[in-house]
Amino acid sequence: MGTSAGAFLVVLGILIFFHEFGHFLVARLFGVGVEKFSLGFGPRLIGKRVGITDYRLSIVPLGGYVKMVGEEPDEELDPQLIPLSFTHKHVFKRILIVFAGPLFNMLLAVVIFFVIALFSGILILKPTVGTIKEGSPAHAAGLQKGDRITAIDGVAIDSWEKMADTISRSNGRPLEISVSRADGEVRMRAIPEYIATKNLLGEEIKRYVIGVSSAGEVYSKKLNFFEAIFESFHQTYNIAELMVVIVAKLFTGDIAFDTVGGPIMIAQMAGDQAKAGVSSLFQFIAVISVNLAVINLLPIPVLDGGHLLFFLIEAIKGRPVSVKVREIAQQVGMVLLIMLMILVFYNDITRLFFS
Repeated sequence: MGTSAGAFLVVLGILIFFHEFGHFLVARLFGVGVEKFSLGFGPRLIGKRVGITDYRLSIVPLGGYVKMVGEEPDEELDPQLIPLSFTHKHVFKRILIVFAGPLFNMLLAVVIFFVIALFSGILILKPTVGTIKEGSPAHAAGLQKGDRITAIDGVAIDSWEKMADTISRSNGRPLEISVSRADGEVRMRAIPEYIATKNLLGEEIKRYVIGVSSAGEVYSKKLNFFEAIFESFHQTYNIAELMVVIVAKLFTGDIAFDTVGGPIMIAQMAGDQAKAGVSSLFQFIAVISVNLAVINLLPIPVLDGGHLLFFLIEAIKGRPVSVKVREIAQQVGMVLLIMLMILVFYNDITRLFFS
């Protein structure tokens, strides 16, 4: 329990700091004054004032915020502070300041994935056969457990992903498969079959397969500097894309809301990753950071995405959204956020005590 709590605070602290630092850095870049930079909510625990900014650690660690000068449109300001006011900046500068939070969460993930890829490489699943489905094309062709597929139609195969993709794109034509066994190289012919399978989201997809599963063997592939950069952006993009799909399917009902987890689930997962090692913990931080960015970009008032929506409307119409409309939207957004928090805590408690 102690490991989970400690890992949770580390994960949350890093994510919140980078998110709020994004807002802070771009705000200062555009000359906006920052009154408070807080990790946590509620009463101030410790801190230090530098200029007009109070850098503080607050008592409730479940979040953070940056309080800018003139953040609220109806806020009364000393005339001397107007040049530092967020509201008085051009709408496109305000858009960039708000967008910087989620952007920095994405960049944090890119940096973590880059460092891991550069120094540790990436794990590749070997194209080694584990099990063979009875009556499948692989069974008919004579594939055996432990066979390592080295080529398909003369094209070298160095990963399970490449093998599966090659078979899937075969359109059912016969394939010449080269296999490495203990007693030497073997060649065989297999005709893929078109079947329905389910992906990670439980969706039914149809593709060509030969009826084999992986043995689960992996190897580490070293990457050079530029390959590591590409891999870091590739992984970040894939996680963001998956998160967008998951959020969309939650709202359409294709994924049940009881699968959603909250702080307790994150704490448990963080503890497990911390026990697995520093690299695993930081990979977990990167994944959660991307998730946080995507969620914050949802067009829900009180989230960054809600503010961006109002500013985009202002940019299109040439005038701000009325204060009354914004207040009503903020209240609705707050109710939705509280309902979501209740739901995830309920799911967490149900998993913890009743599963």
